[in-house]
Amino acid sequence: MRLNHLDLHVPDVAATRDFFVSVFGLTEVETRGADGLAILRDDAGLELVISRPVEKFGGADTVSVGRNTYHIGFMQPSREAVDLLFERAKSAGCEIWKPPSAIRGGWSFYCFAPGQILVEVGWRMDLALLVNHLLSIDGYA
Repeated sequence: MRLNHLDLHVPDVAATRDFFVSVFGLTEVETRGADGLAILRDDAGLELVISRPVEKFGGADTVSVGRNTYHIGFMQPSREAVDLLFERAKSAGCEIWKPPSAIRGGWSFYCFAPGQILVEVGWRMDLALLVNHLLSIDGYA
């Protein structure tokens, strides 16, 4: 089983949709109404829905609650890909929380999408690659 659908509640659907399309390259599938909800897809089949909170379903957004209760992440194939997305996010005027740095054995940065959605962009070295790299440093490979 694989998670393939996420719905994020935000106060401004259009701004958040445009951010994920322009910075992370998601494809807009459909937008309902002026600020109703937007359905986006990535190249791996994830469906990301951007919508306004619906009170009867117990929804709220990070801005109205005043705190982040979750974050989403885009894992990348290399450090260079992380750096490229950092530059793209910065150029788009994105609020950067932490610039790219070595975090938990990888390379990551954090930024905020419209609606104060915390976004992690990171790369982690594959364990087999790490072992081969360490062996080559010691002259074993």
